[in-house]
Amino acid sequence: MAGKSGDGERPRWLAGVIPYKEMGYWRPDYEPDDTDIIAAFRLTPQPGVDPEEAAAAIAGESSTATWTVVWTDRLTAYENYQAKAYEVVPVPNSDPPQYIASIAYKLDLFEEGSIANLTSSIIGNVFGFKALKALRLEDMRISTHYLKTFDGPPHGIINEREMVNKYGRPLLGATTKPKLGLTPRNYGRVVYEALRGGLDFVKDDENINSQPFNRWRERFLYCMEAVNRAQEETGEIKGHYLNVTAGNMEDMYERAEFAKELGSVIIMIDLTIGFTAMTSMSKWARKNSMLLHLHRAGHATYTRQKNHGVNFRVISKWCRMLGVDHIHAGTVVGKLEGDPGAIKGYYDTLRDDFVEKDPAHGIYFDQDWVHLPGVMPVASGGIHAGQMHQLLHYLGEDVVLQFGGGTIGHPMGISAGATANRVAVEAMIQARNEGRDYLKEGPDVLKKAAKKCKELNAALDTWGDISFEFESTDVPDVVETPTTSG
Repeated sequence: MAGKSGDGERPRWLAGVIPYKEMGYWRPDYEPDDTDIIAAFRLTPQPGVDPEEAAAAIAGESSTATWTVVWTDRLTAYENYQAKAYEVVPVPNSDPPQYIASIAYKLDLFEEGSIANLTSSIIGNVFGFKALKALRLEDMRISTHYLKTFDGPPHGIINEREMVNKYGRPLLGATTKPKLGLTPRNYGRVVYEALRGGLDFVKDDENINSQPFNRWRERFLYCMEAVNRAQEETGEIKGHYLNVTAGNMEDMYERAEFAKELGSVIIMIDLTIGFTAMTSMSKWARKNSMLLHLHRAGHATYTRQKNHGVNFRVISKWCRMLGVDHIHAGTVVGKLEGDPGAIKGYYDTLRDDFVEKDPAHGIYFDQDWVHLPGVMPVASGGIHAGQMHQLLHYLGEDVVLQFGGGTIGHPMGISAGATANRVAVEAMIQARNEGRDYLKEGPDVLKKAAKKCKELNAALDTWGDISFEFESTDVPDVVETPTTSG
């Protein structure tokens, strides 16, 4: 294979530096195989850098290449192992100019069942290229052949509903507040009040592990006492997400085993523990019949900015593959980042068996999940009972709605806050089931329900006008979906 350099044509195997395009990493005629894994990168080249060369460089450095010609390529079937950048499309109205580069990878480039290996290649060192001002991994098509090497969620949405015996409505939760500072006993009191008031779950927050003021073992004991008391009073299955996150796997397994001994139905981990540790906890949860909740702690450090990092839809795919039952995935109407179109793309990615390419939702490729169980998305962050119609409209039924401040900040107390949320969701589900336009009529539905529920009435009086209307920093390129308010 020959290529051109600044001095004219030269042999492919002559020692020295030649452009990545000329080493074979730019293949505009390539048609991806069904077994290929495909990545869509948003690249922002430095001034004067050819975007096709930039795409080829990404393909090269995320597969077989280095900065110079190496003769050891001749010891392999190098063309098979080369990633192929086969398409570069300008992003409309971008300044500085951005491009979406599609790159295909052969299946044999990745170890089976290993998100750690997959990510070491795809996002390994390419994000530090000097020739790029910025780079973002927007989406991936995971081939069905590779998907079948992963176990996926320990249980999935259908099995979870059977385990907790709750059907036909969103599940309701809350995060214990304040996040830090409560003693184990007072912590347990919050859990009890929220569960007996009507919530299905309460959770540890991402940063409560085993601090001096609240050691994990004592907290677990008080929380499970609260769960058991609430179950006896309500006749419902209840749960508390016991956060087993720790500094090493040995401590995490110890905490998970203790949670199991206490009869918990669910444990929790943080994204910050890393993909390998998450996979290990997934295997443990499947073996021990425990639901696994994932808090996406730290994700926005690399998912939020539109021009650089990793889009959350990719994190969603990786987490569904390695296997969690829950993951926080945005709210649209809360205090945290969330464009409606993008959030729908995340939720579809987590829940659906087949996700069609849809630019309006930021979906770059068709994705067949080949019946890998779905993940229950969790909505949390600045949501309250007065938004119930919007939450149901945007997020659907298979979701956990987590009202932290919207439960614990209720003027009549924690249990009243939980009751307000339970009455609100049941009133909205009834309106939906009756065929009403619950999004449009939502405020009236809530006001009518509040006439018979003083707890809901107080919640609407306190938070009814509260909203978080800020421009999203991460929207699909084709359209920004307006968020209705009411």
